[in-house]
Formats: sequence, structure tokens, C-alpha cells
Amino acid sequence: MTVSDESLARAAADGDRQAFGVLVERVYDRVYAYAVRLTGSRTEAEDLAQDICAALPVKLRSFRGEARLTTWLYRITVNAARDRFRRASTHARAADGWGDWELARQAEMAEAAERVDWLLTAMRDLSVDLRETLALVLDGVTHAEAAQILEISEGTVSWRISEAKKKLKAMKEAEV
Repeated sequence: MTVSDESLARAAADGDRQAFGVLVERVYDRVYAYAVRLTGSRTEAEDLAQDICAALPVKLRSFRGEARLTTWLYRITVNAARDRFRRASTHARAADGWGDWELARQAEMAEAAERVDWLLTAMRDLSVDLRETLALVLDGVTHAEAAQILEISEGTVSWRISEAKKKLKAMKEAEV
């Protein structure tokens, strides 16, 4: 019998290291994949996912089980990404040498498949709200779950997905 993620979370919150290990093994790839879509960078996403997993033992104590564990983890990932974006924005205003940074970013993006690169790049041009919503839906989250994670209505999720599709289509057509 397979133990649910929620049961593993409760056991891990109570200090069960084996349960924590199994839990991280189950959820890491999902958190990482969502972080890639949010950040547009595999390296940045890996750092974000590792930071979340490192903080997870403490954060699990606040997991009340009112939502699925994955829904709760998406919310934590959204918050962590927002914090990271704010810090990066603050550093960006104070830092020099953006030419070097941009060259490194471009080299990193070249490693991914062409269509995935285009989508990740295009998603960065979307507003934060559209990007967060689209990334969740691309990760297989239902509109209802996305609404819960982002603390908005389900209708707003549907509208954001529609807007993101329109903007992505316009971006693609502008390239041709």
C-alpha cells in the first residue's frame, strides 16, 4: 500500500527522517519543473527547489492538510519565487556588468530544446500573474487548484490562460 503525500508530510513534520526522504523524493521533480517555468532558468530553478527542500522540515510544521500537499507546495514555490524575483530586482538596480550576465543567461538557454527555450523566453515577457498561472496549468494543475494556489477565482485563472495564449501567439507571429 502506498502512503499518501499528506501522511508522509505529517510524519516528516513529527521528525521522521525516512518519511521526509521519501516525501522529498516524490515532490522534488514537480517543484523543480514548476520553478523552471516560473524562473525561465534551470539553474535558478534548481537553486529555488533546493532552498525549498532545505526549508521544508520547518515549513511542514505549518502544513494543516486543508489542501493537497502538492497544492501547498506550489504555493510555497510561488512565494519563494516571488521573494527571489524581488531580491534579484533589488540587486539588478545596484549591479553593474549586465552584459556579462546576459551572455551567461543566453548560453544557458541554448542548452535546452528550441521550442522549450522559446516558450520559457516568451513566458518571461508575460506579466508575473499570467506567467504564474500558465506555469501551473502547464504543470497539469487544474484551474480550480491554480485558483486555490494563487488565491484568485477560477474564472480569473481561465481569463489569465486565455490572455497568456493570445500574447504568446502574438509573440510567435511577430517573429515570422
